[in-house]
Amino acid sequence: MSSHVRILGIAGSLRRGSYNQAALRAAKLLVPENSEIDLFQLDGIPMFNEDDEKRPPSSVLELKKRIRRADALLIVTPEYNYSIPGVLKNAMDWAGRPYGDSAWSGKAAAIMGASLGAIGTARAQYHLRQILVALNLFTVNQPEVVIANAAHRFDENGNLIHEPTKQLIQELLKNLVDWTRRISPAPESTPASSTATARHPLSGGAPA
Repeated sequence: MSSHVRILGIAGSLRRGSYNQAALRAAKLLVPENSEIDLFQLDGIPMFNEDDEKRPPSSVLELKKRIRRADALLIVTPEYNYSIPGVLKNAMDWAGRPYGDSAWSGKAAAIMGASLGAIGTARAQYHLRQILVALNLFTVNQPEVVIANAAHRFDENGNLIHEPTKQLIQELLKNLVDWTRRISPAPESTPASSTATARHPLSGGAPA
């Protein structure tokens, strides 16, 4: 990969004034040098129907294209009933289907979330990590960015004003960029003599 890391940011909320959308916008301003965050909105994604997975709508094709173009993912989730919102799970299901054509597999990822409560999406993030394992995403473990009491962390215009949270997001993004560079495949210019044994650095076993 090039030295410039492209991150696709997705927030699992459609609400105007969403704190998770606000957290994602804040992250866009806090990325390390030689990296960027491109945002994708989920409001155009229809409900997943397996009958349509081999002929997906254009919004799903665009989502998969944007995921594949990115070097890494930043997923920001609210917490609904101890888990992630349906809109986020729906998009993850679409982009992971049909079998053998997942756009997610092998990507580096980081997660965070914001809520009005004291737990700050910790339970939803735990569930999200389980889903990312199934999708074969390699997720940064630390720091855990759990933005509690979000009404006091953002101003009335949705700007993040809590400096410790800004520092945590910066640390998470730095770790994501470093992790992405560490696990990314070798450039296409790798000599042919070495490509025969090249494989993902986290894969096990001998090459096929």
